[in-house]
Amino acid sequence: MDTWRDTRLGGSDISTGPLGLGCWAIGGPWQDRDGNPLGWGAVDDDESVAAVRRALDLGITFFDTADAYGAGHSERVLGRALRGRRSEAVIATKWGNVFDERTKTLTGTDDSPEHVRRALLASLERLGTDYVDLYQLHLSDTPPERALALREACEDLVQEGLVRGYAWSTDDPRRAALFADGANCLAVQHAANVLQDAPELFALCAARGLTSVNRSPLAMGLLAKAAGARSGAGAGDIRAVPPAWLTWYGPGGVPAPDWARRVTAVREVLTSGGRTPAQGALAWLWARSPRALPIPGFRSVAQVEENAGALEHGPLEENLMKEIQVLLGG
Repeated sequence: MDTWRDTRLGGSDISTGPLGLGCWAIGGPWQDRDGNPLGWGAVDDDESVAAVRRALDLGITFFDTADAYGAGHSERVLGRALRGRRSEAVIATKWGNVFDERTKTLTGTDDSPEHVRRALLASLERLGTDYVDLYQLHLSDTPPERALALREACEDLVQEGLVRGYAWSTDDPRRAALFADGANCLAVQHAANVLQDAPELFALCAARGLTSVNRSPLAMGLLAKAAGARSGAGAGDIRAVPPAWLTWYGPGGVPAPDWARRVTAVREVLTSGGRTPAQGALAWLWARSPRALPIPGFRSVAQVEENAGALEHGPLEENLMKEIQVLLGG
């Protein structure tokens, strides 16, 4: 077997493989208190379940979700899909956001140590399991002094067997390093893709023996779009009313021109060797770091199969990585 395929979660014996799946989209519609969409639009739960089970059949076992996705619905759908197959899966979920499951509304945040256990027990119920493999702080900007108490709360959960390891979902290397000092910290979740490198976080993961869980590996779908695609996003899709941090898209979910030009510049390289654009983007991450574990989102069996197809091609060759760097002005 190729060594890049034999991926473990941090320094543990938990085998993840080099590719996971992000379960944000399968949570369906939800919103903030002002009514702005936070999901990816309507979904078919039966299709989502079939997609998760297809992923398992294809050897993809790492599933990343959060209690807030779909205001609890993503966890419920994932739990349904894994019923009877829990032992085959590695489940990562997150805490820190507070929501109303009935109205599917994000109502606030809670970074108190007391909330950690409360949130975990609720996630375990929705997931239909008695432990989580990776528990992640979902609040990227929690003050470091408060995060220390949360790290210790996670250590307690590990000792109780409710959690096998923990991580922080943050793009701040200083905050990630604080959690990395914990005995059972196994990963950092951070944004990374062809268009948005994260050298400090990749270096931190390499130095600390952590897994680099890569969210937005396809730039929220931008890197997976067909050449020249300009269609917008539908109702209930966060890309249609993009918040300030979502710079890849403009109003209506149309790709932002500057980012679209960058994608066009590297498309031919990414699709070399018969890869689709999405497969090329995943291959870039595997070449970027042996600790990379990209978690592309999905809403259908077809999307899972396309993502899994990247495994057949493997990491991009070194000469292609250099070519991309030149094309993007690096």
